[in-house]
Amino acid sequence: MTSPHAFWLAGRQVTGEDSFDVTSPWDGRLVGKVAVPSDAQVEEAVAAAYAVRDEFAATPAHVRAAALDHVSRRLAERTEEIARLISAENGKPVKWARGEVGRAVSVFRFAAEEARRFNGGEAQRLDTDAGGQGRLAFTRRFPKGVVLGIAPFNFPLNLCAHKVAPAIAAGAPIILKPAPATPLSGLVIGELLAETELPAGSWSILPVANDRMPALVQDERLPVISFTGSEKVGYAIMDSVPRKHCTLELGGNGAAVVLADYASDEDLDRAANRIATFSNYQGGQSCISVQRVIADASVYDRLLPRIVAAVEAQVTGDPNDDSTDVGPLISEDAAKRVEAWVQEAVDAGAALLTGGKRDGASYAPTVLADVPADVTISCEEVFGPVLTVRKVDGEAEAFAAVNDSKYGLQAGVFTHDLQTAFRAHRALEVGGVVIGDVPSYRADQMPYGGAKQSGVGREGVKFAMEDYTYERVMVLTGLAL
Repeated sequence: MTSPHAFWLAGRQVTGEDSFDVTSPWDGRLVGKVAVPSDAQVEEAVAAAYAVRDEFAATPAHVRAAALDHVSRRLAERTEEIARLISAENGKPVKWARGEVGRAVSVFRFAAEEARRFNGGEAQRLDTDAGGQGRLAFTRRFPKGVVLGIAPFNFPLNLCAHKVAPAIAAGAPIILKPAPATPLSGLVIGELLAETELPAGSWSILPVANDRMPALVQDERLPVISFTGSEKVGYAIMDSVPRKHCTLELGGNGAAVVLADYASDEDLDRAANRIATFSNYQGGQSCISVQRVIADASVYDRLLPRIVAAVEAQVTGDPNDDSTDVGPLISEDAAKRVEAWVQEAVDAGAALLTGGKRDGASYAPTVLADVPADVTISCEEVFGPVLTVRKVDGEAEAFAAVNDSKYGLQAGVFTHDLQTAFRAHRALEVGGVVIGDVPSYRADQMPYGGAKQSGVGREGVKFAMEDYTYERVMVLTGLAL
């Protein structure tokens, strides 16, 4: 009988009366049992975080930075073990899971660096006006309060890191809720934090069910909510607590634009390979995976067969195999949804160029062309290994096609022209424009977030810290400036 994994309540390991199973989406095997916090235990965690908020905000920067550095080092030391865990509970191919651990290593290291330089203060002379003679304004940032971090299943370690590390760096206590399908990776962060000297109560990791979230969301002791997940759930959270600060990282349907100047055989081979890789990595379960290819008519006929060939070259299968590129989706229901959306598009006249087959929770990498604009897969985030390809005439039509979406997370533009790059940056209604590559590129230290229905606020360690804090000004009087 497998003993349940304990969760982390105010910095200590605790078990509850109930537990749930975590199973592999690849073969259904039991990965682990996880203890479930009771309502009383959740209350204890929230009360502890609220009680320690002033003490934690005043914790010396070197203490917080040392703890973050420690977690970064320990993640690096345990890379292979944690990668195998991510792959087991999430179905992510292990080579991508190793990359995720490496990114989390960087997130905690970046947070340690920011903890040392954040909140240094800014001085402003006020004697630029006669009424301010002898006065100096000094501004610092202070935590808004306890953060409720809600993480998704698709990056079960790194997106937990993006909640926890900035909060600790800023001196804000955090209650982390990992995704119910993939809680084990988030609980590993607790193991490493417990090895540090952070104040008791400054962090908890609670694998509570989604239906228990409304009570936490409504709790007035948790004034900051950082949520990564679906558009529907994210905006429901924000609508339910309009006076709280919400950072929402929501969905997308990332577009890769291939313009006329990106036309050599070498260019098109590179674009096709990058598009094929990043429409299918993580099984397409990334908010910035390539879902739409928008190609200029002058390169379309040469690009399309390259994309199909590159997609067909993706190795599918056991995520525990180092050669596997594409593993299963998070569940069979997720794969059935993708299957239904593709079939709807084909029934409406789309051309199925490759893929289109489901085997349990796995869905074959798929390319569609001539997809009607009103079918679901054109309008919504597919969150699966499916790619649509569209022909356009010129830059203006390409950019209009990118913007013809309710989402606006990131876009990629394959061009060599610097002026075109700046026009794309101005014209595209997205949170990030990646020139010469797919929209799937994210550096964990850069600002990351969306426009339109893709969310509000920004992640990236420094930018999340700004979201978790507010400016407080102090005016000094009677100074000889």
